[in-house]
Amino acid sequence: MGYNPQAEELNTAICSVNRVVYDLLSEKGKAAYFPKKGILGQAAEASNCRINATIGIALDDDGSTTCLKVIDDKINLTSDRAFKYAPSFGVPALRKIWQDMIRKKNPTLGDTTISLPVVSCALTHGIYIAAQMFADSSDTLISPDFFWGNYKLAINAATGAGVKHYPTFDGEGYNVVGLAETMSLAGVGKKVVILNFPNNPTGYTPTNEEAYALRDAFVAEAEKGSKIVVIIDDAYFGLVFRDGVYEESLFSLLATAHKNILAIKIDGATKEDYVWGFRTGFVTYGIQGGTAEMYTALEAKTAAVVRATISNAPNPSQQLLLDAYSSSVYETQKKEKYNLLKRRFDMVDTILSSHPEYAECFKPLPYNSGYFMCVEPDVEINAEELRVLLVNKYSVGLIHTEGLIRVAFSSTPTHLLPEVFEAIYQACLELKQ
Repeated sequence: MGYNPQAEELNTAICSVNRVVYDLLSEKGKAAYFPKKGILGQAAEASNCRINATIGIALDDDGSTTCLKVIDDKINLTSDRAFKYAPSFGVPALRKIWQDMIRKKNPTLGDTTISLPVVSCALTHGIYIAAQMFADSSDTLISPDFFWGNYKLAINAATGAGVKHYPTFDGEGYNVVGLAETMSLAGVGKKVVILNFPNNPTGYTPTNEEAYALRDAFVAEAEKGSKIVVIIDDAYFGLVFRDGVYEESLFSLLATAHKNILAIKIDGATKEDYVWGFRTGFVTYGIQGGTAEMYTALEAKTAAVVRATISNAPNPSQQLLLDAYSSSVYETQKKEKYNLLKRRFDMVDTILSSHPEYAECFKPLPYNSGYFMCVEPDVEINAEELRVLLVNKYSVGLIHTEGLIRVAFSSTPTHLLPEVFEAIYQACLELKQ
C-alpha cells in the first residue's frame, strides 16, 4: 500500500539505520506520521507572530490563558502550565528528565543511545500505542500465562493479534526455557513478546541469573534470523524486595542485545511515584546500533498515535511531576513509600512462615517484588467460589485470576494482613468440608 509522503520520509529514516525496525512495524505503524504541515505546521510558523490567531485555546485580552478562578485557585501552577495543551510528544523538559532517570535507574545502559521518551496517557495507553505500531492481526503475541488482563483489550482486541501463552514458572523460578521454546515454535520470523516485571498478578521479578538468561534466549532466537519486538511493561519498576533479584529493567539488557531485537520500555509515574490518577506514562525505544535520527522517526510515529487517540497527555500532571523530580525531597519521600511497601511484603513472609498449616489449603506462588502476591488454592477448591465466600462471609475482597487468588498487600494496612491470610485459610477449610 502507498503511504503518506511524511510517513515515507520517516520510514526511509528508519530503514537507513536498521531495516529490521521497519519490518517489525505493523501496517498502522508504517503508515503513521506526525503531521509537520496542516494545522500544526501552520501554527508553528505563526508562533512568533505579533498576532497569533491560530491557537485552538482561549486567551484573555492580556494574553494570559483563560481559566476559571474557582479551578485556578486550587492549582499551584501558573495558568499557562496548568491549562494549556502539552505537545503530543510530551513536555520537552519532562521527556529529558525521564530519560536521565531511566539511565540513573538502569546503569547497565551506560551511554547507550536510546530514544527520548514520548509521553502517553499512562501505561495502558503506552501498551496500546506499542501494539498499534508493531502488531498486525496476522501476528501472535507471546505472553506468560499469568498476565495483566487488560492486555486482552489493549493489544489483542485492539489489533486482532492472537496470543500464545507459556507457563510463567518452572518450579520456583521464571520459565526462561518455556519462553524460548514458544518463540521457536513457529520457526524463524517476526516475534512480538510482552514481559511485565514485577509481574501482575504474581509479584515476581527474575533473579539476576534469570534476567541474563532471558537476554540470552532472545539473542539466540535473533541469531537464527528472527526479528523480535519486546514490549517491556515496567509498571511496578523499582519495587524489588529480595536480594538477588534483578533491580534494573530488562530494557537495560535488551536495548543493546542484538540488531534484530527492538526493546520498547513502557513505564511511568503511575506506580513508581504513587500518582495513579495523573495518567502519565512514557514510551522509550532501544536497539543495538540505534541512532538519534532513527529514534526521532520512531518518536514521530509514536506521537502520531498519541495525537490520533488522545491528542496529548494531560499537561498539569506533567508539570507537577517535572517540579517533583527537580525537588530536593523527592528521593527521600519516595524511599519512605518504598519502605512502607517493604514492611508489608516482609509481613506476608512472616505470616506464611509462621503458619505451616496454611499449606493444607493453599500455596504461595513465587513472589519477590511489586504490589501483589498470589496463592494457589488446593485443586479441590474453586478459586472463584473462594473469592465469593471471602467477600460475603469474611468481608475480605481479593481478586480471582487464572485459578489464583491475588492479594494486593500494597493497599492492605499492615496490621490487617494476618487477618487476610487467616480468612483465606478458614474459607478454604469451609469449602473443603
